[in-house]
Amino acid sequence: MDSPRQSKNRNREPKRSQNQSSTPPQKDAYARLLSQHCSSKFSLYLDQYAKDTAFQREGNGPSTLLKAQSDRQNIPQRKRDQVPNDFSDSSDFSPSSMKSKGEESSLSLYMEKLSTRSAQQDCERKQGVSDRQRWGQRRDTATSHDGDVESGEELSTLKPNDSKKHQKQQKKSKDSNREVASKEIDKFVGQPQSPKKASTSGQEQEKMKKSKKKNLPKHPEEEKSREGTSKSGFDTPMSPYGKDKTLQQSRASSANSPADKSKNKGGRGSKKQVFESYMAFEEVSHGLKRGELIQGQIRINPKKYHEAFVPSPDDTRDIFLDGIVARNRALNGDIVVVQILPREQWKVVRSDTDCDGTSESESLKENIVQKKTARTPRPDVTVEDQCSDQDELIRKVQNTTLTDTVEPLEDPSTPRPNGEILQKTAKVVYIVEKKHSRAVTGFLKFLPDKPFAMFSPVDHRVPRINVFLADCPEDFSSRPGDYSNTLFICRITSWAADSNFAEGQLAKTLGQAGEIEPETEGILVEYDVDFSEFSDEVLDCLPKNLPWTIPPEEMRKRRDLRKECIFTIDPSTARDLDDALSCKQLPDGNFEVGVHIADVSYFVGEDNALDAIASQRATSVYMVQKVIPMLPRLLCEELCSLNPLTDRLTFSVIWKITPEGKILSEWFGRSVIRSCVKLSYDHAQSMIEAPEKMFSAEELPPADPEHPIDEIHQAVLNLHSIAKNLRAQRFSGGALRLDQLKLSFTLDKETMMPQGCYVYQYRDSNKLVEEFMLLANIATAHHIHSRFPELALLRRHPPPKAKMVDELQELCDQLGIDIDLSSAGALHKSLNTTLGDDEYTTARKEVLTHMCSRPMQMALYFCTGVLKEEQLFKHYALNVPLYTHFTSPIRRYADIIVHRLLASSLNCGPNLGLSTEEVQKQASHCNDKKTLSKRVQELSSELFFGVFVKDCGPLDSEAMVMGVLDQSFDVLVLRYGVQKRIYCKSVAGLDSFHHRKVGKKSELTLVWTPEDPEKAPEEQVISIFTLVEVQLKADGAPMKYSAVLRRPEENES
Repeated sequence: MDSPRQSKNRNREPKRSQNQSSTPPQKDAYARLLSQHCSSKFSLYLDQYAKDTAFQREGNGPSTLLKAQSDRQNIPQRKRDQVPNDFSDSSDFSPSSMKSKGEESSLSLYMEKLSTRSAQQDCERKQGVSDRQRWGQRRDTATSHDGDVESGEELSTLKPNDSKKHQKQQKKSKDSNREVASKEIDKFVGQPQSPKKASTSGQEQEKMKKSKKKNLPKHPEEEKSREGTSKSGFDTPMSPYGKDKTLQQSRASSANSPADKSKNKGGRGSKKQVFESYMAFEEVSHGLKRGELIQGQIRINPKKYHEAFVPSPDDTRDIFLDGIVARNRALNGDIVVVQILPREQWKVVRSDTDCDGTSESESLKENIVQKKTARTPRPDVTVEDQCSDQDELIRKVQNTTLTDTVEPLEDPSTPRPNGEILQKTAKVVYIVEKKHSRAVTGFLKFLPDKPFAMFSPVDHRVPRINVFLADCPEDFSSRPGDYSNTLFICRITSWAADSNFAEGQLAKTLGQAGEIEPETEGILVEYDVDFSEFSDEVLDCLPKNLPWTIPPEEMRKRRDLRKECIFTIDPSTARDLDDALSCKQLPDGNFEVGVHIADVSYFVGEDNALDAIASQRATSVYMVQKVIPMLPRLLCEELCSLNPLTDRLTFSVIWKITPEGKILSEWFGRSVIRSCVKLSYDHAQSMIEAPEKMFSAEELPPADPEHPIDEIHQAVLNLHSIAKNLRAQRFSGGALRLDQLKLSFTLDKETMMPQGCYVYQYRDSNKLVEEFMLLANIATAHHIHSRFPELALLRRHPPPKAKMVDELQELCDQLGIDIDLSSAGALHKSLNTTLGDDEYTTARKEVLTHMCSRPMQMALYFCTGVLKEEQLFKHYALNVPLYTHFTSPIRRYADIIVHRLLASSLNCGPNLGLSTEEVQKQASHCNDKKTLSKRVQELSSELFFGVFVKDCGPLDSEAMVMGVLDQSFDVLVLRYGVQKRIYCKSVAGLDSFHHRKVGKKSELTLVWTPEDPEKAPEEQVISIFTLVEVQLKADGAPMKYSAVLRRPEENES
């Protein structure tokens, strides 16, 4: 294995020059190169070439040196001396076109390569900047000092011929995988775009493409500053991806390099394209129809940002995009069209890759490995969301942590004798929709003698950005040090095809890095959360005469339930109360149970400014210290919120139900209610736990005197009893719930800083509300689907990836865990019966739950008219054929559409003014915004926990090992529910460590240096479920903390 230094030097090799239109005569080439390069390296190269030439005359093949360099360029063995040099555009990039184009000898290839390398080095010497100045200092939330489980990714320097284990990690990032249904949706809808002003259309992309071709630097100095390296395809020595990533770009698509040659055949000063021009829209459309191109959402690995993936349309192994050039200026989350590269450029992967422990050292050797990543303290894979709707079995790229799960490619090629298989590679040829906001937080770096500053994004998946000094703070040039810790927001304005760097403008100065409010605002901007004040046009859509009362004519249209005992149960801090419950015992011993949901669609009419902003925001975003509402606060917190002792408009579902939970009848309709009390989950829980207690008025919030406390208490107890039966039926019928730890905070009321944190307890009162919300959502789904089979907005949850399930089953078998992954119900039963009964049962279940969440797919909104097979409508976790969201219209736009459909079906509202395509477009947009809001919620929690550790740490806790790699392991910190990665090399007091793997079971043996020299070293074995002691300590970087492993003897003392 090469040393890091060797690897780094190799990685610095740029792509070969593309400025020569034909292969020059050897004599001229030698003369030209000798005049430019008088180094011993070049002399050595000439000697080697001479030997090789003589060697080949005797009938032998090229030397190992030339062979190695050929391999490094990803040139197939059989074509080493037939390197393509004249591709006019990306559409020509195919094996057949390679053969038809001009050929050139290996010699000219290597001379060109050497020439460009030295030209780059000369440029670096001329500029006279140090390495630190060149690359800049970057704060990296993805690659934090501890490299924790939040990102789950090893930072490894890649060798140029990494070409084997590339996919070990890749399965972990499969958050945007599509199942059969998605393919049908894409065919039906065509090029997906966000609704109502939320997207960049294909035509706009085409315009941008044309403008980028003509794009010239705005400053003559910019041309000058880039001149030195433009010949080799790299703007300045300060590549956003660092010197050791240079080769990745040439390797990313070896076709990209020759393809560019025809684009700039001018003299020395001409700028060379780094990226290929995008295909024309018509060409892309035809290519997609013919199956020659593939459309999908690009996912970029947060720590190995030269790696990106697009889901395979046949649902097998993801398609790999190797390097920045192959991504062609697409950013994470964009919808792109890719072209598969020739088979000889596909990646070689082992078919028996492990489910729980990529070898970090192996990832240096043979191809890159992608693990699942997260910046969050915990993956949010709960089956319920905030309103307890059990549908969020989500496995996102950023959100799960452990090691690499892999699915072998079901490929035309059969596995090779040594068990290796191929993974397809591709390059981006078109961006359908720029889903990434193009706004990033980061830091400004001053560059001497440059007309621009360098903006370094915190997220390394985004390139560095040139910002003209005129756009920087006035005194930045004279006092750049004053801004070293200032967090800015920068928006990318353009990214030319001939530049490694984007251009951008500073949008805002946020404040000091490490402070909660600047960091929070940065998160919101970066994830495209609209937190602006609502415009006057939007506010004009709200009722004017306040205090508002229900008009008499509206009252006559509705069922009057104001006399009923109806109440809300919510978190104590909730202000947007969109659901209420009622339960009345009938003379026959059965119950009349009602779920009453705020009638938001009464206030939000179709196609006005209020509707437009709600559809664009799509969801409220909940952070630790605040909520970014989907609707104006007048609606969220007052007119729609089911506040106590106030008449409110609602949509109700009322059932006649037996005590055992059997539904006898069902009624839907618009209604009016008057909540008699606002209970918190704590209040309801205390009622459930003390069924005989007589509660006094002082123990509960203010209540309507019309309904005595005893009546309310009995209604809660009856609901709890029915809910237990409903829940038991659900799980015996095959439902699944994956509980995961959720961190909550107590905040100082004045400063809003964290005073304490705790793991949120999910109790019977939460389960009570959850059961009736689920029941209402399921009932509504059946109702609207029966009335509008082509237009209903439902929510489906595809089953987990079969291959990943098989690998997890194999791992569990080797760990001795008796788990049945054959169905959702079997998995649920296993999780609740197989992990023993001791104080660590909960911890073991939590670790196993994380492992089981990895194969899970996302739950998705969709329009029923788009999917032809009803089997695809199913919700895997709930194990029901139809499901939707009806119960939270104040904070979810999907629920508003469902309310409109329901009103139309009951003839108490107008017909929905949307087509099937428009409903699907809105469904897709809601999916995107829901995913982003989850991520923002997690980052907010991570931010506050980082502050808490800094202010209150160090914090000691037991931890349980969740996964083992060959040089590190992941732990779940039990007291706080956060996950961290511990690197063996950074553990103080460790003498050595050894990794061992049997099948899929991975194990580390840590050898501790004895504190007493007379004693023998102590060994500690680390495997899944091992208990260890850790200490959480703040890092030097703002908001970051690491887990420090304690010595075993400290654990015992």
